[in-house]
Amino acid sequence: MQHSKSIRPSFLKQGDCVGIVAPARKISEAELLPSIKILQGWGLNVKLGKHIYAVDKQFAGSDDKRRHDFQAMLDDAEVKAIFSARGGYGAVRIIDALDFSLFKKYPKWIVGYSDVTVFHSHIHAHTGIETLHSTMPINFEKDSESLQLLKNALFGEAISYNYDSNSMDREGEGEGILVGGNLSLLYALASTPSDINTEGKILFLEDLDEYLYHIDRMMMQLKRGGKLAKLKGLVIGGFSEMKDNTVPFGKTAEEIIMDAVKEYSYPVSFGFPAGHGQKNYPLFLGRTAKISVGKKVELSFTS
Repeated sequence: MQHSKSIRPSFLKQGDCVGIVAPARKISEAELLPSIKILQGWGLNVKLGKHIYAVDKQFAGSDDKRRHDFQAMLDDAEVKAIFSARGGYGAVRIIDALDFSLFKKYPKWIVGYSDVTVFHSHIHAHTGIETLHSTMPINFEKDSESLQLLKNALFGEAISYNYDSNSMDREGEGEGILVGGNLSLLYALASTPSDINTEGKILFLEDLDEYLYHIDRMMMQLKRGGKLAKLKGLVIGGFSEMKDNTVPFGKTAEEIIMDAVKEYSYPVSFGFPAGHGQKNYPLFLGRTAKISVGKKVELSFTS
């Protein structure tokens, strides 16, 4: 079930309660404390998942504990936004055991990136509720500008972007619901209940620490799966710390992506400051966006 009209959770205001959970990799109290103080500094009350500091090898506790915490936040009427403390790996192990029925009735912001792509995609595929692709508590202190933009977005200030074009960009204009996230996760979600329909939409992609040939393989999967042919635009964020084989693949990640979409005509923008780099500007996924790629790139959201 794919939704054409987006549903927007209420923006935050001072005094609201927000939740932090760890649905993937483990996190320590020392790692999380600075971001709790930042959120409290925004005038928010912070509620932590019951098992947030649990440890099960690399995971933040067992699948059941991580599921329990996420479900509790989904069902808690007081919580207006759910932050994933960090990414890593783990959301895909709990997504099918989550019940989104109360969330559909009382939408709230789901905030994060990387592994959180699982939640973004699943929610987009089944509900049409907007979510927020952005920096997470583990990274709050990494870049003050990205953090300020996240606050602006959550508190209802309009966000739009105007940045320099890249020599590889394809000029043009497009309008459609913005979807996407981490390429490896979108690839892993193909043919599952969390798979997204990209037709008529603007697709955002970013990734980290992948072999170049694997970027090519994932782009071929998206192409063969019909995910690239009918886009209204393609926005490429950071492809950080790419790896190569002894015999070089011979193309950069950006060249691989452009090669995969070369026969299409929609606008393509490289270098949007989001992903695993220093900058991680927030993006409203599930909201209609407009992109204009020329000498400059403009990316804005409909009100």
